[in-house]
Amino acid sequence: MDAVSPSERWKEIAIPPTATVREALETIDRGARQIALVVADACHLEGTVTDGDIRRALLRGRDMQTPVSEVMNPNPVTGLLEEDNRIWQRTMQRHSLRHLPILDTRGCVIDLVEYQIPSEPSRSTPVVIMAGGLGTRLRPLTEEIPKPLIPVGPKPVLETIIENFASQGFENLFLCLNYKGQMIRDYFGDGAHLGVGIRYITEDRRLGTAGALSLLPEPPDEPIIVMNGDLLTKVDFVRLLEFHNRQGFVATMAMREYSHQVPYGVLQVGEGYRIEQLTEKPVQRHYVNAGIYVLSPEALALVPEQKFYDMPSLFQRLMGMRRPVGSFPLRDYWIDIGHIEDLERASLEFAEIFG
Repeated sequence: MDAVSPSERWKEIAIPPTATVREALETIDRGARQIALVVADACHLEGTVTDGDIRRALLRGRDMQTPVSEVMNPNPVTGLLEEDNRIWQRTMQRHSLRHLPILDTRGCVIDLVEYQIPSEPSRSTPVVIMAGGLGTRLRPLTEEIPKPLIPVGPKPVLETIIENFASQGFENLFLCLNYKGQMIRDYFGDGAHLGVGIRYITEDRRLGTAGALSLLPEPPDEPIIVMNGDLLTKVDFVRLLEFHNRQGFVATMAMREYSHQVPYGVLQVGEGYRIEQLTEKPVQRHYVNAGIYVLSPEALALVPEQKFYDMPSLFQRLMGMRRPVGSFPLRDYWIDIGHIEDLERASLEFAEIFG
């Protein structure tokens, strides 16, 4: 199929006023934009119809054969051809719209523009990504390439991580390297093509998830974000950072809820082996470390110089000192690709989550 130019894409989701609700629903599904344009005389906009319009019509007792003209919004918000994209985006933001039909002076559809999330301001916050792991659980894949360069979807997992940070305004990145680190350097360079600045920290021996932080070129004067380089997530890092600051923590650990079902009946036994309670196949829930952290300068100062030191040890030390450490619950998409089965799952889900 030939590529459709931007000015003609709206025709893919155009239907006549005589179309049925079923035909409108099929058009919405096929167009994957959650909207159809009701158009008369080849271009004149009569109204719009969305999933919500159809759902409300069905709840009012209409059926799938009802003409779409009876369920559409006959007075949709529109943009003018004479305006620019800045005004169109402002209009959509004010009216909480995902799409905006653009009309000429005749009331004819010229284009359909999509809402673009406003660009984030640049943030100075240092971001450290741990990308030096051996990836032993992913062998033989990691015998030839380091784990962060394993493709998930159309690109290496580390590229998706960096793009996620860049989209949220984080531009000051450090990659901690060890195993096959030169391959990662060669792939990402200085990061300019991804809209970030990348500097590299090379471990000549393994220093753990916190020890490598002692190799930062200068002590940060603000909190930093630290993340494992084998995670795919849609976490809002700005929200995480602001939570850390608002709560007054010196260290924050992102956490995920993990549940598993015991496949047997679980007994609680008292004196004399008397059964006091029997629970059949209970589900146990725990909060687990998600491999994403925010550390204030006070916490970083406790990391020993060039010695193996992992992140749980740092948190344990801070808690022993009675310093305020906290957790941030992740509800966003998150998956650790450290096992083959999780890597395969992430590859299957990538297009839906990150497409």
